[in-house]
Amino acid sequence: MAILNSHLTPRSARERVARRILSSRDTSALLSATDVTPMPSSDEALGRPAVSDGLYDGFSQVDRLPEELYREYDVKRGLRNADGSGVLVGLTKISNVHGYNKVDGAVVPDEGDLVIRGYHLDDLVGQTHGAGRFGYEEIAYLLISGRLPNAAELADFNARIDSRRELPTGYLSLFPRTTESSSIMNVLARSTLLLYAFDENPDDTGAQHEVDVALSLLARLPRIAAIAHEASVSARDGEKLLVPPVRQGYSMAETVLDVLRGAEGFTREEAMMLDVMLMLHAEHGGGNNSTFTCRVLSSSGTDAYSCYAAAMGSLKGPKHGGANAKVGAMIEDVAAHVSRWDDEDELASYLERVAAGEAFDHTGLVYGMGHAVYTKSDPRARLVKRYARKLAATKGCEDKLALIEGIERLSPDIVRATRGTSKPICANIDLYTGFVYSMLGIPADLYTPIFAMARLAGWTAHRMEELYGSGRIIRPAYNSVIEPHEYEPLERR
Repeated sequence: MAILNSHLTPRSARERVARRILSSRDTSALLSATDVTPMPSSDEALGRPAVSDGLYDGFSQVDRLPEELYREYDVKRGLRNADGSGVLVGLTKISNVHGYNKVDGAVVPDEGDLVIRGYHLDDLVGQTHGAGRFGYEEIAYLLISGRLPNAAELADFNARIDSRRELPTGYLSLFPRTTESSSIMNVLARSTLLLYAFDENPDDTGAQHEVDVALSLLARLPRIAAIAHEASVSARDGEKLLVPPVRQGYSMAETVLDVLRGAEGFTREEAMMLDVMLMLHAEHGGGNNSTFTCRVLSSSGTDAYSCYAAAMGSLKGPKHGGANAKVGAMIEDVAAHVSRWDDEDELASYLERVAAGEAFDHTGLVYGMGHAVYTKSDPRARLVKRYARKLAATKGCEDKLALIEGIERLSPDIVRATRGTSKPICANIDLYTGFVYSMLGIPADLYTPIFAMARLAGWTAHRMEELYGSGRIIRPAYNSVIEPHEYEPLERR
């Protein structure tokens, strides 16, 4: 595991913890299996002679439609209206993602707000942390049950999660393999599907079973992700694979840090900061790509494991949860090319090059800026900055935080000038996620898996609302614009 903070002790200290050491006889996580048959288009197989051009390039001639057709048929591409707002496809009592108002049919920018089951996110985070307690479990209970728990209900909720922290007997012997070049999000999705085989009634979509599956995944995903990461590190460094012990009575945030740190330990302040991140990622409406994916599959009546695995596949995408990795890389690139981080002219000059596609990855995108709903501000970004300041001071990372705030402050005008638009642009939570996780010593390949662990509570709420509320399979329409053809016999083509 990469050690990202100098105050952490060497990884070898972790072996002093009562951790189970696994060999390749105990788990397939240490077995590297490869496909011995190369892909058809590779030079080692059939290659790409001219006869294959129609197969590999034909779609480009027929699948790309002219823009005017979309306007002619009034197609809501990406389920978005022409003004960028989302197409209304359902009703929900789970959350409200607010970023603008509609006045006389026009979008009017507004300060961002996230309301979960009627409670403002600021209050949910502020009240729990103001009282000095972890808040993710409360927000998870709120999402799943529809109301905040009392003390007894919260204790019962936590006990039920604790009861499912152990992985099933024989599970590790079938554990999906991960390597340095593969994605832990892919492993997490496959591991979730594998749990289907260990469930006596995996296709039961009754409410009691649905809640039990959610509790089981909340309990097990941190250890599954940690084992996937450790297997990758063990294979790379030739070290032993250490399986973290099960800890009773830990919050989700403490569990994540414990399975990653072991003997290195963690502070209360670090665990509370991670708890904030989990709360901020727990839910974000039914229209985001991964949650909508979960709702689409749920509407078909399929099992919970398939739905959550599909949602993870969506979250993995670089346009969704995987964006945080791009943001982190961009920030490091800016830090390396700007000699004086506090010089706004130098910083703005380099950001102009990024926005023009002349620097970083040459896409012209300033990652971490802009959002599909939020216009003036992202409430999650506001909150993470507030809570990250103290940890940044403790870790000696105030200069890096100031650099990121400079990117947030300067980028909107730069992007608008480059694109010739007046559209409001604000920072989204991804601009700060990687910075916080790096301060916590969390490896970059676990950023999105931690997002998935947190979002599971939201996915569960939307799945249950789709199963027991809507009751209809999601089946939108596509208008056909194909041209008719006469069939030609093979010998005449």
